[in-house]
Amino acid sequence: MMHKKWFYLSALVIVLDQVSKYWAEHILRFDVIEILPVFDFSLAHNTGSAFGFLGGLGGIQHVFFVALAIVVSAVLAFFIVKLKSHERHLAIAYSLIIGGAIGNAIDRVIYQYVVDFIHWFYKDWHYPHFNVADIAIFIGAALLIAEAFNKPFLNTSTAETESN
Repeated sequence: MMHKKWFYLSALVIVLDQVSKYWAEHILRFDVIEILPVFDFSLAHNTGSAFGFLGGLGGIQHVFFVALAIVVSAVLAFFIVKLKSHERHLAIAYSLIIGGAIGNAIDRVIYQYVVDFIHWFYKDWHYPHFNVADIAIFIGAALLIAEAFNKPFLNTSTAETESN
């Protein structure tokens, strides 16, 4: 039960994501903001999932992705409240994924697409646009991968002191 405080991290991700998307929808609709010769803020609407996958299914994908975000978030929330005190790194990872999933689901419900605006490119190569929610999901997934290899980024020695 001690990890419930990490739901504030999920809420922070959702707020930052939605505020940045509001800014993108209202400012970048008319302009591209070049940050570096290989990086800009430019508006893109993604009707699919990552990299636009399943974007051309006529709208049914929105129901699927919103339902998936709700189910995954509920399962991860359940896991958070069941974590042991030394599993803080997992609580952080799950909270980031929840915040990102809900942030993108909000877009799908409101707009029927996800607002993306962060854009990396080099000459003719373009990495697909992404957003704050995507960054949170990526970081959360990286933490989980690190855990799978038994190398948690944020693990402290509390597990050792608890076992002594």
